[in-house]
Amino acid sequence: MKIALLPNLTRTHALSVTKEVCACLDALKISYAFDNTVQEELHTCFSVQFLPTQALLQWCDAVIAVGGDGSLIHAAKKAVLYKKPVLGVNAGNLAFMAGIEKNELHLLKNLIDSTYVIDPRMMLEVSYQAFDKETPSVQTICLNDVVIARGEQIKLINLDVFADGKRVNHYYSDGIILSTPTGSTAYSLSAGGPVVDPKIESILLTPICTHSLFARSLIFASNAEICVQIPEDGEDIFLSCDGDASIHLRPNSSLTVKKSSNYADFIRIKNDSFIDVLNSKLSQRRA
Repeated sequence: MKIALLPNLTRTHALSVTKEVCACLDALKISYAFDNTVQEELHTCFSVQFLPTQALLQWCDAVIAVGGDGSLIHAAKKAVLYKKPVLGVNAGNLAFMAGIEKNELHLLKNLIDSTYVIDPRMMLEVSYQAFDKETPSVQTICLNDVVIARGEQIKLINLDVFADGKRVNHYYSDGIILSTPTGSTAYSLSAGGPVVDPKIESILLTPICTHSLFARSLIFASNAEICVQIPEDGEDIFLSCDGDASIHLRPNSSLTVKKSSNYADFIRIKNDSFIDVLNSKLSQRRA
């Protein structure tokens, strides 16, 4: 087995955890290599291959991401293009999607024993095209969520939402979140949205601080096509996919969100269920 290691070195403990992962892989005689974008930081620590991203993901059999949920999301979005499964090693705080914690690295032996399962996660496809030629079009995939929200101005924004061509609601709020079940434990949860088992493929819509007594989260079928219209006076509205850099949405434009044909494949080594993970992680928040 060949492993592509993608550590997020901005995490406080990521380097030390990465060293421990490498020590375990060495003991198991598993080959591994790093992305060459981290060569400058790591070349004095590891005498292994550093490959360009494309070559690395073509070479490997699986990816190990070291960091938090954000690290795993970005690693998965790279790996999905090459149909490679991803294992997350938590070097952060909660990390709902991590396969193992930093004190469970002995479980890496399961990779060579093939005592693991692949957990496929639904993704979203986002398409945005403004009417003016100056604004670049956007087409991307998301694992967690799509956020349409106000920018620097401290005022509510108006958004009209349609599902399969039929009007759903008019939202006067700070914005809305469209998420996968995987993303239901992220920003959507903080905004009052429901927790959805990732096995139940669906698209969640959660308004952010809506100025209404009756606006609640909605759950759509996975094959729904959601359209969000930006009004003519929408001067300060932005789009962010999986927490990436925001994109300014032009007034009188629209974007479409639907299920992607791509699935992110996560390696699950432990036998804990989604509810086990949920209870464990949320109990840490209560602590």
